Amino acid sequence: MDVNAAVAALAAIAGACTGVIAMLAFRWSERDQARPTRTSLHTDAVLPPGVDTVLSVLRSSAVVLDEGDSVVKASSAAYALGLVRGGKLAVEPMLHMARETRRDGEIRQVDLDLPRRGTGRGEALAVSARVAPLGSRLVLLLVEDLTEARRIEAVRRDFVANVSHELKTPVGALSLLSEAVMDASDDPEAVMRFAGRMQIEATRLTNLVQELIDLSRVQNDDPLEDAEPVRVDELVAEAIDRSRQPASTKQITMAAGGTADLHVWGHRGQLAAALGNLVENAVNYSPAHTRVGIAARRVTAPGGDLIEIAVTDQGIGIPDKDKERIFERFYRVDPARSRATGGTGLGLAIVKHVAASHGGEVTVWSTEGQGSTFTLRLPEAGTGRDRSSRSSHDHTTIEPLTAPEVLP
Repeated sequence: MDVNAAVAALAAIAGACTGVIAMLAFRWSERDQARPTRTSLHTDAVLPPGVDTVLSVLRSSAVVLDEGDSVVKASSAAYALGLVRGGKLAVEPMLHMARETRRDGEIRQVDLDLPRRGTGRGEALAVSARVAPLGSRLVLLLVEDLTEARRIEAVRRDFVANVSHELKTPVGALSLLSEAVMDASDDPEAVMRFAGRMQIEATRLTNLVQELIDLSRVQNDDPLEDAEPVRVDELVAEAIDRSRQPASTKQITMAAGGTADLHVWGHRGQLAAALGNLVENAVNYSPAHTRVGIAARRVTAPGGDLIEIAVTDQGIGIPDKDKERIFERFYRVDPARSRATGGTGLGLAIVKHVAASHGGEVTVWSTEGQGSTFTLRLPEAGTGRDRSSRSSHDHTTIEPLTAPEVLP
């Protein structure tokens, strides 16, 4: 009887201990669940109210760091720039600046050049980073990508420098020639010679100023504001008429051909200037007794039919190394020859801007010593005709260039 009582007592004691242990474990679990973990510290909940919303609408790349330099919040742009990797800020100068700001609470800003991700050409991203304290434990880093702004600024500086140089040449020549005329006032033959040179330089200056105005206009104006269906035949006729006199002087034959009754949609004046520049270049850079052809056709494209206007010459051609740069402003393949022909280096830049603003493009094929073909591609304008009734050869064939018009 005593043994059974002892066993019962032991069982009661063991049950009481188990209950106490279970209760302690339950309370410990509740307290552990209520305690913030390291992971929970790195969620959006630690951000001050409203900060997450503000960061989501900022144009700048945003990164929020905690007291352990771990990333609490980062925008998608920050990841795209390569600022954040593996939950850490990957740019050491920015990390050092964040630590300094966390220590003394001062706002800091620095401009940096960062390596561009995914390229092996050594290109750099120009950024401006600004660090400020956010509450008592967090630090906010805002990074602005200035790469495009700096590129535009560099282009603007180069443009101003090139314009200054181009204007100085004819203005300086006119000044010297006027002095020569004054010194040779008693020599009618010399006066006539210098006066002829002055007319050439004045014409060059006039052309330069006019092309600068044209370039500024096509860059700033929206061609679709005054857009209308424009007949390609009329554009070709205007371009040929514009270069008729210099072509006749060099005995260059100009031939127009291709598919008739084509229309493009856009600003008539800009389109005429673009095609006129292509034909004028073809005449200027072709030797005497050669041929310049202008052909138009319709081609099928996924987004709708396009009109191709090709200008072909038998001139000096363009070296491969220069083909990518000939559409840059003031770029010349042969500066000496450009001065002889009166070229300003702006004609092809105008063509490129007109094509782009009309939703098209301009391309070039060229072989040195054989000639060049510049092709202007523009969206076709709707004419109200039933497209399905056209025969298939309208999209693929071009009539011989010599057929419609041959100008001596």
